Amino acid sequence: MRTAAGVLRWRRNPLRRATDRHEAWLALGALLLTLLGAPAAGWAGGSLAHDALRRSVRAQHEGRGVTEAVVVRRLPGGHAYAGDPEADGGRGGHGAVVAAWRAPDGSPCTGTVGTASRAAGPGSRVRIWTDRAGRPVEPPMSRRTARTHAVLGGIGTSLLAAACVEAVRRLVVGRMRRRRYARLDREWAEAGPDWGRAGTGS
Repeated sequence: MRTAAGVLRWRRNPLRRATDRHEAWLALGALLLTLLGAPAAGWAGGSLAHDALRRSVRAQHEGRGVTEAVVVRRLPGGHAYAGDPEADGGRGGHGAVVAAWRAPDGSPCTGTVGTASRAAGPGSRVRIWTDRAGRPVEPPMSRRTARTHAVLGGIGTSLLAAACVEAVRRLVVGRMRRRRYARLDREWAEAGPDWGRAGTGS
């Protein structure tokens, strides 16, 4: 509103300069772009990110599965990210164990995996995430996490668009002001030799 009022005020002001009017219209245009264009860019960016993340989540769920493994031994102080689907946040377990399991094709596998159970001793059964080859992997991204990332991506896109609009506005205004000052310097240099002389301008 203040920008629009400034435009109207400059239109009625007899002392207005063309550059003042241009700056006011530029500020109004930048405000409209920020209020309308930035949210639209954020919505578009968030939608694209959500579609890409949803496809990634689908692919992860299709290529990974939960497998039961038997603990061979615990690794004191160890930590592994591949493993237990019951770990907090869907990430790796509290500790690392050496476990044995079978790949989807039935071949035996042994490796270090994470587990959320602190009482998982030798012979205990733990659930781990594995890929189609039977290798332990991180749990797939949840749909809620994908939505959160998409929302954050949309907000970031919106803020970036608003920052770009403001940067362009400042750049254009800076060029306009430099041109105005250069023109004033030329006019002052032309009027300088006659300044203060009697009869100047008559």
